[in-house]
Amino acid sequence: MTQITRLILLPAIIGGLLGLGVIFIAGSEDARPGYAGAVSRAAPAVVNIYSTKITRRGEICRIPAYRAFCDAFPTEAQVQNSLGSGVIVREDGYVLTNKHVIDQADEILVMFANNQTTTAQVIGADAHTDLAVIKVNASGLPVIPKLDGDVPRVGDVALAIGNPFGFGHSVSQGIISAFSRSLITASPYDDFIQTDAAVSPGNSGGALVDHEGRLLGINTMIFSQSGGSDGIGFAIPADIALWVVDEIVRDGRVIRGWLGVGLQPFQTPEGAVALRVLRVTRGGPAHLAGLQRGDFVLSVNQVQANSIATITGVIADIRPGDAIDVEVMRGEQRFRARAVAGELPDPV
Repeated sequence: MTQITRLILLPAIIGGLLGLGVIFIAGSEDARPGYAGAVSRAAPAVVNIYSTKITRRGEICRIPAYRAFCDAFPTEAQVQNSLGSGVIVREDGYVLTNKHVIDQADEILVMFANNQTTTAQVIGADAHTDLAVIKVNASGLPVIPKLDGDVPRVGDVALAIGNPFGFGHSVSQGIISAFSRSLITASPYDDFIQTDAAVSPGNSGGALVDHEGRLLGINTMIFSQSGGSDGIGFAIPADIALWVVDEIVRDGRVIRGWLGVGLQPFQTPEGAVALRVLRVTRGGPAHLAGLQRGDFVLSVNQVQANSIATITGVIADIRPGDAIDVEVMRGEQRFRARAVAGELPDPV
């Protein structure tokens, strides 16, 4: 091959091959910018939920002075409708949603991504995480993909799929803004993912997924001063949500251990972190074990009490009836108290 041939022909051949490659890639659907692939994998496992509650007595009838009047002139039945979303987590018909979506519903209607509808029954609910499991009479359903060990990061893409305002399947895109958001509700088990993907009324119970359509969490609430999406939405992490599913399917409810104390973080005079006992439930496990208001909890079952979240999790994992070993400091005295775990009651 002559020098001129090498200088002219080889670049032309290479350029032609590169051009064909670009044309092939440009014509490939997977190379298009966006997250259509993620949506196609996740959306079939997201359902719309419509619940109906029938009320027969007005609020005034709850006042004792008006009960006789209401009994003499019964009010007409009133129908209250609510909407939300859900995520299919098992192919045999188990659907995960928020408790507030189906709370006290007389009828629950589930609409699948293919617009087919069916009724559902409540299997159980967990007030502490605002999660519920319902079941439809179906099998072979598409199940939401799981993370399979991958750890999501702040800044990763997040897609919210649900039924905002009852419009049907909709997708909004944002990022993961933060993890482990707590003190959002009165529950000691708050551990939310924060996202700026638009989450609106009706998205509750729907899926927050990553760029591959894998479940990050269950959308549950928004922080808003306007009533609409202000870019701060909260989702229950997938690992917590799926654990709740397993508990409810097995036992019909979530069973957590209970010590019966209110705790507050505090730094001891020695500089150590401890949890100060603010209140002790009379007759509860801590009260029976001798704990008092003003004590400091240093550890529970040999786990250092360096945060309320840590100790709350340790106690929750203890089965009712099992022993709880509590290291306590009272004044300058340190001692160990042995309590018998109770079962955490539902919040009032």
